[in-house]
Amino acid sequence: MTGTDADVVVVGLGAWGAAALWQLARRGVRAAGVEQYGLAHDLGSSYGESRMFRTACLEHPGLVPLARRSRELWRQLETETGTHLLDPTGAMLIGPRDGRIVGGALRAAREHGLEVRVLDRDALHRRAPAHAGLADGHVAVVEPEGGLTLPERTIEAAVGAARAAGAVVLTGTRVTAVERTGGGVAVHTAEAGVLRAGQAVVTAGPWLADLVPDLPLEVVRMPVTWFTPTAHDERFGLGRLPVFMRELDGGDVIWGHGALPGRTDVKLGLEDGGRGHFATVDPATMDRSVAPADWAVLAEHLARAVPGLGEAPSRATASPYARTPDGQFLIGRPRRDPAVLIAGACGSHGFKHSLGIGEVLADLVQGKEPAMPLDFTDPDRF
Repeated sequence: MTGTDADVVVVGLGAWGAAALWQLARRGVRAAGVEQYGLAHDLGSSYGESRMFRTACLEHPGLVPLARRSRELWRQLETETGTHLLDPTGAMLIGPRDGRIVGGALRAAREHGLEVRVLDRDALHRRAPAHAGLADGHVAVVEPEGGLTLPERTIEAAVGAARAAGAVVLTGTRVTAVERTGGGVAVHTAEAGVLRAGQAVVTAGPWLADLVPDLPLEVVRMPVTWFTPTAHDERFGLGRLPVFMRELDGGDVIWGHGALPGRTDVKLGLEDGGRGHFATVDPATMDRSVAPADWAVLAEHLARAVPGLGEAPSRATASPYARTPDGQFLIGRPRRDPAVLIAGACGSHGFKHSLGIGEVLADLVQGKEPAMPLDFTDPDRF
């Protein structure tokens, strides 16, 4: 691909970039997507078999409309591609009523009229008996329409739909620079030369700061682990242990869900939450091996909070993700640049919003006002 034969080049085809490419192509925009690895690879932030979906967005109430729209677009993508991508198993936010997890979820629910139920400790234990050691006063906010999304399938479906609508897709193609030119942008690659377009949408995940300077980003390394029950136990199936986030006494948060159909292991992890559990890394040189130190704190919590699992993970990996000082995304045009649009800083909770973010990016490319206000994601807010 050479010359000025694209209106837009999307740099990075993780969840957000794949969604943007799909939305642009289906609108008839001449779009090209560039990915340095293969589709749905395991080196960035958009993999791991499953991701939590919820609209009770404790991270910021302004994210609720984005999550709602993402759910609609998931159904649309499922219909368009004939692929199952979203499993509405329900979601649970657990902890003290005035804590960060439950308190934030309830604020979002009140502000946006979300359908949620609050379970006291006894009702929570009956609904999800794998949860143990529940402190007095801890409750669960249950969102019936929450559930699981399937990340690899979603990326492949979105890129496939984009291709079907006319998008050009280049994989195994590393972008080395995004240069402003008089007529738009020149996207320099190591394998395909220079791609010229009117605009670039940079959704490079942990590598975003390498291509767009002066962004307030840090990249952290997050272990992802699966544990196998020590004996067959229906408590650990997805039906009895739906997706959850649980704030423990002391402030640490564990998250996870029961075994997927056809599997026996339970996906569980520890949220960093700014508590210093995760190391700051360079994604190019990050150590992707895992060791006992990576799950030691989590395993200690699980022995009390979700007992009955093996002491060590049956599977483990590590992924990098980018975050900002205030924990919110970066979506928009840095320094109001008319030719460069960015979306990044997923903060490990951005997958649920990916299809809505793709639509927002397509609107911004076309000069349209997005349907939901996202001023709190302005890249220039710092």
